[in-house]
Amino acid sequence: MAERPVHVAVTGAAGQIGYAIVFRIASGQLLGPDQPVVLRMLEIEPAMKALEGVAMELEDCAFPLLHDMELTSKAEEAFDGVSWALLVGSVPRKAGMERGDLLSVNGGIFGPQGKAIAAKAAHDVRILVVGNPCNTNCLIARLNAPDIPAERWFAMTRLDENRAKSQLAKKAKVPVSVVSNMAIWGNHSATQYPDARNARIAGTPVYDVISDHGWLKDKFIETVQKRGAAVIEARGLSSAGSAANAAIDSINSIRNATAWGDWTSLAVVSHGEYGTPEGLQFGFPVRSTGKGWEVVEGIEHDDDAKERIRKTTEELLQERDLVKELVPAG
Repeated sequence: MAERPVHVAVTGAAGQIGYAIVFRIASGQLLGPDQPVVLRMLEIEPAMKALEGVAMELEDCAFPLLHDMELTSKAEEAFDGVSWALLVGSVPRKAGMERGDLLSVNGGIFGPQGKAIAAKAAHDVRILVVGNPCNTNCLIARLNAPDIPAERWFAMTRLDENRAKSQLAKKAKVPVSVVSNMAIWGNHSATQYPDARNARIAGTPVYDVISDHGWLKDKFIETVQKRGAAVIEARGLSSAGSAANAAIDSINSIRNATAWGDWTSLAVVSHGEYGTPEGLQFGFPVRSTGKGWEVVEGIEHDDDAKERIRKTTEELLQERDLVKELVPAG
């Protein structure tokens, strides 16, 4: 093959989401059907044996695009020369754990990972944070890697976008492929705002297609906000396959041009758009050219939307305050 292999790091690679994603990367679904890859897989020491099993399975698939694999428990080895880093591994919230405790524990993971990426990754590295709470984990990692441009860091709100599109398609009895312009504002948490008012179905505003506006303003939003918890209740485990799928979608939405007139959802660094505080890792509607991206400007919000965006902004500010000891001063 003429193409040089691209090195892709996946953290928590033996975990549920990691296991669901590495095969899709190796098959070409992440970077295309002609792009060889080197998978650099990071795990904690107790999970290294399980990671060896994952690597065996990858070998047994005989993927033509899988050029090589690196299995390690050391972050600097995992991120050595990578052009894409998928930060999947994180500590889940346990019973009785306060959000501040969760943020602190994960800060101890994502701060060092940010430093390792800055020290070892390729000059063109781009980073997607999947591990929750992903907005603030991304903020911690980004602020620990100040030499990497802030525009290279993304946190995943695409799973929420996909969930929202699916709910709208079911309600309207249409294929999900005709739902577009679905923005997720703010935090990947129960405060997020899935914006049906500015979404479209087959090019027509959602509110003109779905007459049950009460459902759109209430049940729809609640369903999207709490979908992750509903999956845990039904499955006994958190979302894995859908999260891996959304990570693939997220990176493809960054590296490929957005369809004309549409947008996608990513949590990116705020430069004050829509009045959000600068520096937050905030969920916005985003358009990509394939070489760069921008927040979509000029979207209008009613009072209800403004209040919902205010609440999710406030939560992100609280999270930032809770982890201020985990990021460099200045």
